[in-house]
Amino acid sequence: RARGVDVDVFFINGRRYRRNYLTGFLRYLPRPWQQHYDLIHAHYPLTGLIARAQIRSPLVVTYHGIEVVFGWQGTLCRALAPFVDGVIVTSERMRAVPGMAQARVIPCGVNLELFRPTDRSQARAELGLPQDGRLVLFCAGMRPEKRFDLVEAAVERLKARDPSVALVVATGLPHDAVPRYMNACDVLVLASEYEGSPTVIKEAMACNLPIVSTDVGDVREIIAGTDGCHLCEHSVDDIAAKLALALQRGQRTDGREHIQHLSLDRIAERLIEEYESVLT
Repeated sequence: RARGVDVDVFFINGRRYRRNYLTGFLRYLPRPWQQHYDLIHAHYPLTGLIARAQIRSPLVVTYHGIEVVFGWQGTLCRALAPFVDGVIVTSERMRAVPGMAQARVIPCGVNLELFRPTDRSQARAELGLPQDGRLVLFCAGMRPEKRFDLVEAAVERLKARDPSVALVVATGLPHDAVPRYMNACDVLVLASEYEGSPTVIKEAMACNLPIVSTDVGDVREIIAGTDGCHLCEHSVDDIAAKLALALQRGQRTDGREHIQHLSLDRIAERLIEEYESVLT
C-alpha cells in the first residue's frame, strides 16, 4: 500500500476450523465479479485452490512452508502450480521440490523499524526477567514440528551445569511484544523439523540476537558468516552444545547488517516485480 498498490484482504481462518475453507469459498465466489482485480495473490494451497475458482484475474500463489513437500497438501501444491500465473516459494530449498523449478523465491520480509537492538537491561526490567540470568528464548508455536521437547531438554541440561541458565518462552504474543523478548535474551533457539523461511530467524538477526537453529528452510543462508550463530542437529546433545557456545561468547551479533535485503520495503519491491511480470 505504501508503494501505491491498492490491496483488499480476504481472510480465511482455516487454522481455526477446517470448515472455514468451505464458508470462505462461498463468501469469495462473488468478490471477483463485484469488483475487478488486476491480480489476486493467494497464500497456501487450499486458499490458492479457492482463488482459482475464478478465471477473470491472474493468480499468484505463495507456498510458505512444509506443505510444498509433505502429504496431500504437497500433492495439491504441485497439481495447482500449472493452473496459476505465478508461483512464489520462500526459500531455494523449497524451489528444489519437484514441480517447483519455475517458482520465484521471495521470502517474507522483516520489519527493521520494529525489530532493532535496544538496551538489554531495560528490556529485562520491563519483562521482569533476572538481570544476571543467561536467557534462552524459544519464540514459536507449540506445534509438534517445532520440537519444543528438544529445546526444553537441552536447556535443562545446561541448567544442571549453570543454574543461571533459564528458558524464556514467548508464544502467542502480539507481534509488537516480540522485540522486547529478543532484546532481553542471550540467544534464540529454533529446533523445528520443517520450515519454509522462518521469520523469527530474520527478526532475531535484526535485533543482533545470537541464534542456534536446525538446518531448515533458508536458515543456513540467513545466518551464514554471522559470528555467534550456529546450526545444530535434531538432538538434545547438539542443541545444548551449540547453546553453550553462544552463551559462552556472551556478545550480540552483527546480524542486522546481513539482512538489509530482507526489509519489508525490499521484499515489497520484489513482490511488485512479480506482479508486473505476471501482468505483462
